[in-house]
Amino acid sequence: MGAHEPLREGDRDRRSAPSPPGGLLDLLSVAAVVLDTRGRIVFWSPQADEVFGYTAEEALGRYAAHLLVREEHQELVVKLFAEVMSTGASWAGAFPIRHKDGSTRLVEFRNMRLLDDLGDVYALGIAADQSTLARVETDLALSQRLVSQAPIGIALLDTSLRYLLVNPALERINGIPAADHIGKHPHDILPFLDVDTIESALRQVLLTGTPLLDQYTVGRTLADLDHDHAWSVSYYRIDGPSGRVIGVANSVVDVSERHRATTEADRARRRLAVIADASARVGSTLEVEQTAQELVDVAVPDLADVAAVDVLDDVLAFRRTAPSHEPGPETFRALAVAAAYPSRAATASLGVGDLAAYGADRLITRCVHTGQPIVIAHADGNDLQHIARDADAAAAFAQAGVHSYIAVPLIARNEVLGALDLLRARSPLPFDEDDVLLAGELASRAAVAIDNARWHQSVRNTAETLQRSLLPGHPPPLPGLHVASLYQPAQATHEVGGDWYDVIPLADDKTALVVGDVMGNGIDAAATMGRLRTATCTLADLDLDPDQVLQHLDKITQGLEHYIATCIYAVYDPRAHQCRTANAGHLPPVLAPAGRHPQLLDLPTGAPLGVGGVPFHTTTFDLKPGDRLVLYTDGLVETRHHPIDERLDTLLHALAEPRRPLDETCQWLLHSLRHPDDHDDVAILIAQATSPP
Repeated sequence: MGAHEPLREGDRDRRSAPSPPGGLLDLLSVAAVVLDTRGRIVFWSPQADEVFGYTAEEALGRYAAHLLVREEHQELVVKLFAEVMSTGASWAGAFPIRHKDGSTRLVEFRNMRLLDDLGDVYALGIAADQSTLARVETDLALSQRLVSQAPIGIALLDTSLRYLLVNPALERINGIPAADHIGKHPHDILPFLDVDTIESALRQVLLTGTPLLDQYTVGRTLADLDHDHAWSVSYYRIDGPSGRVIGVANSVVDVSERHRATTEADRARRRLAVIADASARVGSTLEVEQTAQELVDVAVPDLADVAAVDVLDDVLAFRRTAPSHEPGPETFRALAVAAAYPSRAATASLGVGDLAAYGADRLITRCVHTGQPIVIAHADGNDLQHIARDADAAAAFAQAGVHSYIAVPLIARNEVLGALDLLRARSPLPFDEDDVLLAGELASRAAVAIDNARWHQSVRNTAETLQRSLLPGHPPPLPGLHVASLYQPAQATHEVGGDWYDVIPLADDKTALVVGDVMGNGIDAAATMGRLRTATCTLADLDLDPDQVLQHLDKITQGLEHYIATCIYAVYDPRAHQCRTANAGHLPPVLAPAGRHPQLLDLPTGAPLGVGGVPFHTTTFDLKPGDRLVLYTDGLVETRHHPIDERLDTLLHALAEPRRPLDETCQWLLHSLRHPDDHDDVAILIAQATSPP
């Protein structure tokens, strides 16, 4: 509190009230002795007992010179006493006295003349043991030096949390002169820090007496408003010798360098963690959209509040044969979007699958044209117009608080595929060069995975197109037989296989039913399947027995390049209501008689086509009106986690359900038995006998 600052009411009350012992006078044990004009002791304070060793009863009425001064010093004492009494001038200094225990001690005196209301004159002596005084002086000097010269900030606050003392180091830390602290509270001095927490800690220490050590505080003071600093702050209560609470002290150590080093180390660890996460998660499948989604899921929330992957539509569709050097525009397709929390910034971004054309002035267009990252550390309204898809989206970005932006190109095999877009809104820090490096590392890893998925998907689409083109169309009406079929390729991340089926009308109202599976996948497997299907159709026209057809197919398959295939070949005669069947290493068909439980047909399994040297056998069984024959490939029932017998039982239970139309039955079997992530194609062919024509 300043010297001219008026006392508040509460301050006046506190100063007028008695205070408990424990002040400096008690620490020094200052004694008071009063002598009359003849030098007799007439007043003796309790502290004099400690300084001189005599009690009041022993000292009162005695001549001070005789009691307290050795004989060789008495003449000097009498002379000094006479000067004080005659002139009224004070005398101060150290003088040897005789203690009651017989020892000689140096005592600091301050002597002065007193005058009472009756005109009587007395001499007052104020005394303190010199060794005690010297120790206190040394302690005070040392404390003052330690406080004033300490490289750490030190402050003392009273019990009302007003500054009593501030050393030069804290003056420099706070950027305010020490004198301007005195009498003020922390919230008056530190407006840019979390001062509520600071004052709460000070009150807690005052109340409990338990120190709070090494409290971490980060923020800014008037000494440097442009940069954050970090301080280690400790709080401890100051008690007097008698236990009276004087106030609370705090020490402040600037640990900004350590904080920055720790922060950098933490950021480096986070970057490594994000990269490790990306290595484990991105590219887990060969599906373009899934790979893009994995990338944005890694980027949010550790790197950005909103992340999106936008790929050039021409590149995705393989329509671009050379890098574009045109000024624009470019058409982008959104592959993935992720947000750390619901916000208008996320909803204003392109939805997955949406197309948008951006001109050369757009930042994402510039990013893919230059192949270089675009960084807007502090994005304003004009920047948002060049980031968002349209004016409404830019307004939504502004409302959501988007303030920083990065676009990083996705480059694989020297081709720019698109860009990874990152936005920050709730996160207060702008993007910096470290963020750009991390985003670039994520983008480079993901770009290769996206490109691999893009090429794989293209090859797969080609194989699937070939596969479907080789399968039969809707069969013509068949005498005494209704058929339904279904082909389902494997999921997009795996190659199309060589599964096929066929329905071949024969002479005499007969019909050949075929289901086969070429081992392998891709275009080669699809092409091999086409050759075997063509050969099967040709052989069927020769009216051969099923086992003979398989023997010829076996020879044909042996001539193909390292391929084998399984196959079921059946011929249905509606007039005899019989079906003649041969099996080449394929899973057994299911016979579902009308009104009875389905069963697996017990057929000689035979060897797969292409093995050679193993005979095939034809088996005849009845297929009466209403009976169904179910042919299928192994992709319907085989899994990695269940025995095949268990899965075949599951197939029989599925077919035992109340009968559905043939087409619905095909879909029912697919959805009941096949998991979406199964890695094999499925072909299903169901034939139901009807009354003969």
